[in-house]
Amino acid sequence: MMARTNWPQPAAVLELLKPVTWFPPMWAFGCGVVSAGPMPAGKWASVALGVVLAGPLVCATSQAVNDWFDRHVDAINEPHRPIPSGRLPGLWGLHVAVAWTALSLLVAATLGSLVFTAAAIGLLLAWAYSAPPLRLKQNGWWGNAACGLCYEGLAWLTGTMVANGGAVPPASVVWLALLYSAGAHGIMTLNDFKSIEGDRRMGIGSLPARLGPVLAGRVACLFMAVPQAVVVVLLWSWGTPLHAAAVAAGLAAQLVLMKRLLASPRERAPWYNATGVSLFVAGMLVSAFAVRPDILGGS
Repeated sequence: MMARTNWPQPAAVLELLKPVTWFPPMWAFGCGVVSAGPMPAGKWASVALGVVLAGPLVCATSQAVNDWFDRHVDAINEPHRPIPSGRLPGLWGLHVAVAWTALSLLVAATLGSLVFTAAAIGLLLAWAYSAPPLRLKQNGWWGNAACGLCYEGLAWLTGTMVANGGAVPPASVVWLALLYSAGAHGIMTLNDFKSIEGDRRMGIGSLPARLGPVLAGRVACLFMAVPQAVVVVLLWSWGTPLHAAAVAAGLAAQLVLMKRLLASPRERAPWYNATGVSLFVAGMLVSAFAVRPDILGGS
């Protein structure tokens, strides 16, 4: 029988699942719900379950998978994490990742076939991002694209599908989900600044490790700014000028903050995550309201 000391503490499992990372997909899911328009009261239970699917299940799975396959890198960059520190001994990190994958698929199956498909794609991306043979994170271009699509685009579309009874989202919602996914590519680049040394030593080609902090900072800003500019143009062309103006104002403020970020991108990436990224996600919600059928007319 396995010794009791080989069992992980619940606090270590929760730390592996990283609740602090659940906000982005839960927020994107919420934007998807908002963009679906007025919702019957009977849908709220499904929406609540969908929020759990987006954050504590699918996103948490991606964190567990990443930490398991990054345990050697984390031993350099962040040795206090549950796996390299020994607080999750043996294969427990992998076991949690597999169990959470299965639980995510089980919950997604109760929300309809399209939601199950979206969740399955998200989970495949989560494993492909971290696990060999693909290990997309070894190339920051592909890895960040996978994360952006999983955390923002798929979560947004899933929220819309859950709220509207499993129907395919309209084109306007799909465009917003894809554009904000592209913007999230830049956010993921900012998150990689903290692990440059370990990434270089372990051959992980994150954009800060591959391009250097200065150029990676510029690329991150480009990925965040251009999709939002396209959103502004689309919202204006769809006949929602007030929403377009609000997103444009948020983007203008971000451009000011980006100038300060680029003066010292490595040191100021956490600061920008707390300021500029907050404006980015606020724009997501404004855009979601803009494309509600009762505002946009279902176009």
